[in-house]
Amino acid sequence: MSSESAITAAETPAANGHGEAHSTATFKALMLGSIGVVYGDIGTSPLYALREAVVAAAGGEGAVTAHAVLGVLSLILWALIVVVTLKYVVILLRADNNGEGGTLALMALAQRAATKGAAAIVLLGIISGALFYGDAVITPALSVLSAIEGIKLVTSTFDPYVVPLTVVILVALFAVQSRGTARVAAFFGPVMCVWFAVIAIAALPQIVRHPEVLYAFNPILAVSFMLHHGVIGFITLGAVFLAVTGAEALYADLGHFGKRPIQTAWLFIVLPSLALNYLGQGALLIGDPKGIENPFFLMFPDWALIPMVALATMATVIASQAVITGAYSLTRQAIQLGLLPRFEIRHTSEAHSGQIYMPRINRLLFIAVIVLVLMFRSSSALASAYGISVTGTMVVTAMMGFVVIWKVWRWSPIAAAALVAPFLFLDITFLAANLLKVFEGGWVPLALGGAMIVVMYTWRRGSRLLFEKSRKLEFPLADLVAMLEKRPPQRVSGTAVFLTSDPVSAPTALMHSLKHYKVLHEKNVILTIETAPTPRIDPSERVRMEQLTETFSKVTLKFGFMEQPNVPKTLAIARKLGWQFDIMSTSFFLSRRALKPAAHSGMPSWQDHLFIALSRSSNDATDYFQIPTGRVVEVGTQVTI
Repeated sequence: MSSESAITAAETPAANGHGEAHSTATFKALMLGSIGVVYGDIGTSPLYALREAVVAAAGGEGAVTAHAVLGVLSLILWALIVVVTLKYVVILLRADNNGEGGTLALMALAQRAATKGAAAIVLLGIISGALFYGDAVITPALSVLSAIEGIKLVTSTFDPYVVPLTVVILVALFAVQSRGTARVAAFFGPVMCVWFAVIAIAALPQIVRHPEVLYAFNPILAVSFMLHHGVIGFITLGAVFLAVTGAEALYADLGHFGKRPIQTAWLFIVLPSLALNYLGQGALLIGDPKGIENPFFLMFPDWALIPMVALATMATVIASQAVITGAYSLTRQAIQLGLLPRFEIRHTSEAHSGQIYMPRINRLLFIAVIVLVLMFRSSSALASAYGISVTGTMVVTAMMGFVVIWKVWRWSPIAAAALVAPFLFLDITFLAANLLKVFEGGWVPLALGGAMIVVMYTWRRGSRLLFEKSRKLEFPLADLVAMLEKRPPQRVSGTAVFLTSDPVSAPTALMHSLKHYKVLHEKNVILTIETAPTPRIDPSERVRMEQLTETFSKVTLKFGFMEQPNVPKTLAIARKLGWQFDIMSTSFFLSRRALKPAAHSGMPSWQDHLFIALSRSSNDATDYFQIPTGRVVEVGTQVTI
């Protein structure tokens, strides 16, 4: 879950993805930051993962047996080793797009490298991006619920307060988003370090009492469990996957922390702590099968329960925070890549562009999370809904990873397939196991993901159709400039900047300005804003200028898909290239299109109406490109689609 709320001190050096090149102090700050932000989700999985997996395994036998516990433990440990350590930490962290990771960064990298099948890669990117939203809704609900449920062990009188308390915490969490996460993020690392230390230490007495639990490291136990339990084994595998949810965050936050800090934190702190905790829970269940009610909290003495519930709540809020800010980050990338309409983006830090807040996304996530908590009311019920979206994303990541290894790393297709196939097989097996939970709640992430796929596909398709239709109606820019130079209309002082997505055709705003005002400014700039398939653009490549005539010039501004376009600030760079830019004597002309459904369009009628609704909800271009509103002239046009 890509989090833009990394520790501020660590953010700048990691922006290029090469944190390892910096001083030891910076490396430690980056590692601490990664423990707090990257590992919140996977770090809180012990609260529910082993319990759900053992309950699933006991389904066929009716009781918790040592054999079932060891089989499940072996599956969990080897899932952590193979899926997280080998696939993500060792392989995928190397597949960076200019230092950035994450599903859409991988999509852009694969799309750039593939000469054929680019549309299929975009579709994969849309699917994985859409499934992430399902995960972003379920993680806060499941994590916070599972932490608060520990209160029930203190006394059953707390039982009726679990759901209301969860709702209160979630309301507070979403309410503080607008204030920015920089201050909170400074506590993420230390809190999660305490969390990992405590969950590892609490497990040690249990392991000492039942050292036979260490047999779980034998992979034969995992294979044997799957072979001898048939359908039950397959159902259990779906629950085992809960232990590796959050693995995508390793890759998504690559740009913030760099490869080495993330790898070091996992191998030396997070993985050992998780392994010890799962072994401790397993040992407790071997000694007392009735502990299945809540093996995580039962490892602690009674006096430590309340402090542990408080610590678990903090840890789960951190896990939720990482997913929420990840949703903002993903949405911004999707907007820049043309997969979603423009939404309002507020910057919560003057120093760090990565720290953003999106009011509409925050509102939608909040409503969905609260609805889930009130619908399912317990972490066990919600656990059934979890996993499908994450496994789906992992399958897609493996597929796009194959394209990158083959095309970008220039491996032979056979070697690339040999490397990826085992991981893809594992991911598909996990996905199939999770699909068994569709009717128990798994339909929730599928429905959310499906809705987002429809929205993204409709926006991309509709935008393309609108562009093609507009181009047919528009006049070639070169012809118009030649006509105006031959017969110049009345001139007025100042500079006019006409924004357009098609630099070949005359902007609609320019045509309407000539038609209605019958005047032309002394200087006229045709401005196009491009989004590159790379996360960031070198400042030297930011502005491209082309002088058409004495009064007309073309300016192209280029932004990476993780950057926020700021037109006035960027135009200041053009001064160095010879353009006398003065914001106070410049008018920005934008065309505002009112869309109407056409009788015959390239999309079904319902999709036309959805595209029009999305277009109306789109944030104003003036705000999105950060143009001063007092300098903007909007010209309205009506277009049928």
